[in-house]
Amino acid sequence: MSIQENTNALISIIIPAYNAEAFIEKALKSVLQQSYPQFEVLVVNDGSTDNTATIINRYEDSRIKLITQVNGGLSNARNTGIQAAQGDYLAFLDADDYWIAEKLEKQITLLKQNPDIGFCSSQSRIETPEGVFLNNWPCPEISTSTLQSIFVHNAAITGSGSGVMVTKELQKQAGFFDESLKSLEDIDMWMRYAAFSEYCCLAETLTVITKRPDSMSRHLVTMRESAIKVLRKNRVLLDKSSQKGFWHSCYASMLCDYAKWEARNGLKMTAIQHLLLALIHAPRSRGRLCLSLLFAITLNKPLD
Repeated sequence: MSIQENTNALISIIIPAYNAEAFIEKALKSVLQQSYPQFEVLVVNDGSTDNTATIINRYEDSRIKLITQVNGGLSNARNTGIQAAQGDYLAFLDADDYWIAEKLEKQITLLKQNPDIGFCSSQSRIETPEGVFLNNWPCPEISTSTLQSIFVHNAAITGSGSGVMVTKELQKQAGFFDESLKSLEDIDMWMRYAAFSEYCCLAETLTVITKRPDSMSRHLVTMRESAIKVLRKNRVLLDKSSQKGFWHSCYASMLCDYAKWEARNGLKMTAIQHLLLALIHAPRSRGRLCLSLLFAITLNKPLD
């Protein structure tokens, strides 16, 4: 019986957890309330120094498995989960996020019915740790290939590390998360998925993302360095024609985005340096954008 025909296919849920005592229960409760019951939960306790392991051990559900390791970082913890996974499908969930009850059922149904689609996610909602709504993360409008869409908009795969479900076969093709990256390791993985397979987003809010004040998105230097590495290393995944003008345009756009964030954080000279570099990479496709940003930053004008 093929995976598509198997109505009892096992899903391996991988939850990396580092000092997650404040929110791991909410994540686990959302998993245990799923309408699709055929899953295992691999909680990778990544060297936590708080009560994360104690909280997890309170659950008597045999589907929950605690893996404790020395702290190795998010990518390493996810890779530990991938190696231990027994399921035909993998679903990732960050310890501070949670799911709506129908998430697994609707995603696995989609993947079973469409064997050409190797990974999927869903529209997501973003909240504060207190549960206050911030904004929605809608499904992307993909006019070209999924891979090109991720190059253009790194946030194209909705829900990111808490929204994606992938077939085990595609995960094997894509390999492990890049442990050398300090950020954007999920974007790097989605690019590799998209190089091998089709993607689909369910236009229904099934994932809830918690945006915390200490989130990685506030660390601009780390984010920018990772963005540069991800775009450079995955350039070879694009077709030959796209590795030229298209890639340079994406690279320049990325530098422009970080320049805006840098300028808003008072890093004016750094922002100007990156805009000049962006102008060198894509003077035709991004020249006007670069020049307008340079003008606004130099004259302390408000940025859109």
